[in-house]
Amino acid sequence: MSDAADQLERLITIMAALRDPEGGCPWDLEQDFASIAPYTIEEAYEVADAIERGDMGDLREELGDLLLQVVFHAQMARERDAFDLADVARAISDKMVARHPHVFGDVEMRDSAEQTEAWEQGKAAERAAKGETDDSALAGIARGLPEWMRAIKLQKRAARVGFDWPSPDPVFDKLHEEIDELRAEFRAEDPGRLERLEDELGDVLFVAANLARHAGVDPGRALRRANAKFERRFRRMETLARERGIELAAQPLAEQDKLWDEAKREERKG
Repeated sequence: MSDAADQLERLITIMAALRDPEGGCPWDLEQDFASIAPYTIEEAYEVADAIERGDMGDLREELGDLLLQVVFHAQMARERDAFDLADVARAISDKMVARHPHVFGDVEMRDSAEQTEAWEQGKAAERAAKGETDDSALAGIARGLPEWMRAIKLQKRAARVGFDWPSPDPVFDKLHEEIDELRAEFRAEDPGRLERLEDELGDVLFVAANLARHAGVDPGRALRRANAKFERRFRRMETLARERGIELAAQPLAEQDKLWDEAKREERKG
């Protein structure tokens, strides 16, 4: 534990030096909370990608990059006399202890479902203690989340009060309904078409997220896997085209589809 504390203190010192108006890094000095926020989000996704690939070396590096983001934000807050990294660590430690009375107290929990319910109740109590008056079942869901994640959280909260489909079957029916409405808007040609297309596509994506929730699948991870699969197969198409001395972009779609199908067959055999 001593080495971890020592290395964290070293990182804090490095970040303070980078932000020092006398001799610090010009780029680091120009940053503020808003400019750094996109990097924080990006680093979190890099962590998820390393986990997805099972690469422990990259995971160590990406966790370091994410930790740097926390230290960066804490240093900027310290410069404003708002809080520092110790305050951040203290607050999350206090929160974890308070939200786990079955670990740090004498409360007994039968299973994870009961613990999740107690967790939500604890969050609601914290909001009330802060003077927040929103008593909706949807209160406290951050607006800064990726929208697919926020969709899942909204649906889970609504489900807690019974507003949910009982099985995946009606979700499929709803998805087909929304796709039909989206198809109809694609065929429209009036000036309001674009806004309606956005609405209908949003409905399709929201229902797809609901289907992922019923399946117990993380839609973000599912899309990452789909992206990786597409990239892998498309790159193989490019390789096949080069091996045959043809230019992929010059081929009609039917010929490109043949290369795609070949790439798929190779992948499935492998």
